[in-house]
Amino acid sequence: MTTEFLKPAPSDYKWPRCPEADAFMEKNISAFLTRHAFARRLSERMKTETSTLFSVWVDHILLPARQVSPEELKRLGFWEDTTAKRPAGMKIYYHPYADLPRLLVGARIKEAGCAIMVDDLWRFQMTHGLSADSAGAPYSSYRFIRLTEGSAELYVVERRGSLNFVPDTRPRAENYVRCFEAWAARPRLFQSDDQGMKETLRLARHIAKTVGTGAAATLFLEGERIYWQSRNQAAQIQKARQDSLGLGWANHDHHTFRSSRRHFPMLINTLLAFGFKKRERYYAGKEAGWGAQIMEQPEAGLIIFADVDLAPEDVAVDFSKVALPDLPKPGTVGLWCALHGESILQAGMHHLEAKFDFDQLKRDLSDKQIETMKPFSDFSFLRQAFTKAEMWPVPEARLAQLRDKGAVSPEAYEQIKTKGAVGSHMENLQRREGFKGFNQRGVSDIISAVNPELQAVGKRPDQGAA
Repeated sequence: MTTEFLKPAPSDYKWPRCPEADAFMEKNISAFLTRHAFARRLSERMKTETSTLFSVWVDHILLPARQVSPEELKRLGFWEDTTAKRPAGMKIYYHPYADLPRLLVGARIKEAGCAIMVDDLWRFQMTHGLSADSAGAPYSSYRFIRLTEGSAELYVVERRGSLNFVPDTRPRAENYVRCFEAWAARPRLFQSDDQGMKETLRLARHIAKTVGTGAAATLFLEGERIYWQSRNQAAQIQKARQDSLGLGWANHDHHTFRSSRRHFPMLINTLLAFGFKKRERYYAGKEAGWGAQIMEQPEAGLIIFADVDLAPEDVAVDFSKVALPDLPKPGTVGLWCALHGESILQAGMHHLEAKFDFDQLKRDLSDKQIETMKPFSDFSFLRQAFTKAEMWPVPEARLAQLRDKGAVSPEAYEQIKTKGAVGSHMENLQRREGFKGFNQRGVSDIISAVNPELQAVGKRPDQGAA
């Protein structure tokens, strides 16, 4: 059996809506907030100061065994996880087909509790003036602090590549930090992209061997977020807002990378080295000229959307394994890479999608002069919109070469030369009903809308500012 693919997953990869399971979780979160004053105030501040909902930060809910039966959880679609480490006498439940927190259930739990996840415990404690003892070693796979009010307990957890529920006391800080620094400070510009992709894959394999795939995937995406954020104003503003409450980017939904056709299999191999598994694959070649391989890291709970240009005939091949020849004229993804470089190399991520209160974030960013584009998903269970693109300068020699090849028109060449080309975005997302999937038609629309050449000459599909 191959280890490339994520199991279990719906056979047709059409993720279901799970309103009953979602309502069950929201009911328990709401009840907890009435009993824990610090958590309730934090929830209010999350909405007003970071445009997020408390529920998007919830890592797991703790429930007394008397409060819920295995039969009820099964009816709601939850499965028992018998592999993750847990405290003695406890059971872990998760929903394999929904984007929902986990449940920790046991007779030793007296009253329902809640755990939220943050990037760094030290930052959360410093921000809120706390000095609680932390369980678990620094930079370990799982550690937490506990804030008790009467019988109500709020856990603040920090995870680095594990879904376990037992604090990790193994000392691994030095290896983790060394690997993080090696990745974050790695070369991104090489004499050739072929060399760059090979060196990047080599480093990924070394890091995964040193600290394990779960931790490696975590530090990999932390480094990529930092690089992306350095080139995206919306990200800088929003990260500062979330850091004001000591939260970090723990509300991330997925990270999007773009690749040229010839280097796409090498990008996928790098993600496989970090322990990512293949999930659903999008084929939209005839309609929009693109495709995507969704990847999920089951140890760390991380998701990646990997984009590539596709022609209609490419649907018949596994483009995650076969290097495809260049198209006569690159599409949106290929042109972006030709202008800025491979996402895994010099360009960095195309965007980070994080979970927010959709309307609240749009209003709050507008107050800070950050424009939001028209939503490309606007359903009761899924809302998505990009911030207006960052415009990145393009080296003139590279741009002239693309013009001479006919990849950009003379008109687009002049506009990009003076104003730059569409670079990165931040994505505003709100999920409901536990929906874990994506809107393929909507993604097709937004990929067309942010084509660098069309943007340069002012020919934009119906995806303007909302």
